[in-house]
Amino acid sequence: MNIRQLLVDQVLVCDGAMGTMLHAAGNSLDQSLPALSLSNPDRVRIIHESYVDAGVDVIQTNTFGANNLRLSEYGLAAKVEEINKAAVRIAQETARVDRPVLVAGSVSPAVSVRQRHRARAPQRVEALREQIEILVCSGVDLIMLETFGYLDELVEAVEVAVGLGDMPVIAQATFTEEGQMLSGHTAYDLCAALSGVPLAALGINCTVGPQHSLTLLRELAEHSRVPLTAQPNAGLPRRLGPAQFEYDIDADYFARYVRELLGAGAAMVGGCCGTTPTQLVTTVDAVAEFRASAMNDKAPTQPNQIEVTAAAIIATSKVGADKQLFVELAPGRTADTDAAVEEAGRLRVAGIGLVLVPAPRGARPQANSVDLALQLRQRVGIDAVATVTTWDRTIMALQADLLGAYALGIRRIICETGIPPLLGDYPQVDGVWDVDSIGLIELLTGLNGGHDCHGLPLPAKTDFEIGARINPGSQDAVAAAIRAQAKVAAGAQFLITRPVYEVSGLHRILDTIGGQVPTLVTVRPLASFAEAEYLAHEVPDVTIPHSTLNALERAGDSAPDVGLELAAEVATHAKAMAAGLVISPGSYPGGALDRLMSLLAS
Repeated sequence: MNIRQLLVDQVLVCDGAMGTMLHAAGNSLDQSLPALSLSNPDRVRIIHESYVDAGVDVIQTNTFGANNLRLSEYGLAAKVEEINKAAVRIAQETARVDRPVLVAGSVSPAVSVRQRHRARAPQRVEALREQIEILVCSGVDLIMLETFGYLDELVEAVEVAVGLGDMPVIAQATFTEEGQMLSGHTAYDLCAALSGVPLAALGINCTVGPQHSLTLLRELAEHSRVPLTAQPNAGLPRRLGPAQFEYDIDADYFARYVRELLGAGAAMVGGCCGTTPTQLVTTVDAVAEFRASAMNDKAPTQPNQIEVTAAAIIATSKVGADKQLFVELAPGRTADTDAAVEEAGRLRVAGIGLVLVPAPRGARPQANSVDLALQLRQRVGIDAVATVTTWDRTIMALQADLLGAYALGIRRIICETGIPPLLGDYPQVDGVWDVDSIGLIELLTGLNGGHDCHGLPLPAKTDFEIGARINPGSQDAVAAAIRAQAKVAAGAQFLITRPVYEVSGLHRILDTIGGQVPTLVTVRPLASFAEAEYLAHEVPDVTIPHSTLNALERAGDSAPDVGLELAAEVATHAKAMAAGLVISPGSYPGGALDRLMSLLAS
């Protein structure tokens, strides 16, 4: 079977996740998942069978991370050959059905992000060479290089795989939402680095969901002439606890974007983390429709990425004499804080006396929120509330940072658990938490009471004002209300909602809290239908009413205006229930939000 020609002549469907499916079946991500091909082959076989039954054309072996460098972390380096051969055998046995099903040898980067500094290029190359040779000799139909976040490592892997003969090779990189690999390279850089290499296909997988994958695929299409592939994640995961998470993306939504990926030129589509046979059934149906009708729907308008200065949202009118108005001022994308300081100065002139500094997001360098809040206070004289997250921080490190911030004059802290950036094979799920947001609230409460995290007395008490986030948009309203109450019980003195797009959830959670502490409601206008759709389907615990989605879709190019009106409607109801409003500018063209403030004042 000429796989290269298949990718040119027709569209193939690859399978979905293996790792997160094994995790859902009760296997910890802290263990070696490839080793399950030896210790629990039936579990691996069941997952392969579920994808074959869904109708996919390609299944990937359970060999992601099955090289000697990664396996050595589990004391399994001596079993590289045994594990890879077992995984190929299971996949080949499953693929023996009454239609062609290809077996792809899955190959990850030679090292995890955390291992990268411990292994140089020659070690990485040798580890990949050993694994790929085993896969080829075991009879896989193609090699699938997947989830490569560093361009140099992907180039190394491609050179090894292509150099082994005529085996078809598909190379897939992973990108952040900002459109860059972890190494900082763009889709253009990727295509330039692999230009002229005889790949069967080039594509993207993991980290981002369907909507961002579509944007990235279009960028690849501008710079590459080889067939393209896309295997999106099932949106963002919901963290359930230490090393526990789940995905709940809607299968119809996933299939809708599969159609857009096909229209953008994808020669192979499938799924990555969080996808299941449920999504792959709808993917197979979408591809069947495409094959039959060559359907090429118009791609949805992407969210407007033009950033507005926060000062542009402030009109001369006030929200109300009895209400407080605050603005969220996000840290910049670099350590340079001058732009944020300048923006804060404009806000102060506009009459805003307090700004909220959210925690940095993503893997790119950004200013620390506490440091930025301190600079705003010292350089501009504006008061700032700093957000502190607990991920990847020990309680001792958190305590030291908080005491240092207090000594420098920071008094208001918003406590969040936070979501770590991609540092491993499964995005936003790695990380170590000594405490979550409630534990951080308890820590601050203890410092205010004059004792440290171990209960030992401090020379003096602190006087932090302790804030916490609550989520009226949670799918489990009861659990969200219980957690909000727990934060108040732990010592939270004020609460700030996640962005609110409808008021019924806000009513429920505020009724539960019963006015025990002041609550600020965050309003973030939606700029487009695509932005609203992304939040509704790919981000956990965001509730956007169908009426809002329908209104933005019907509005077309006028969606920003409709988004402002909808936000003003939410804010009008919210300000009657809350101690104040927090405006999160979002992604609007400059000046548009002046209208929102005028609407709020009316």
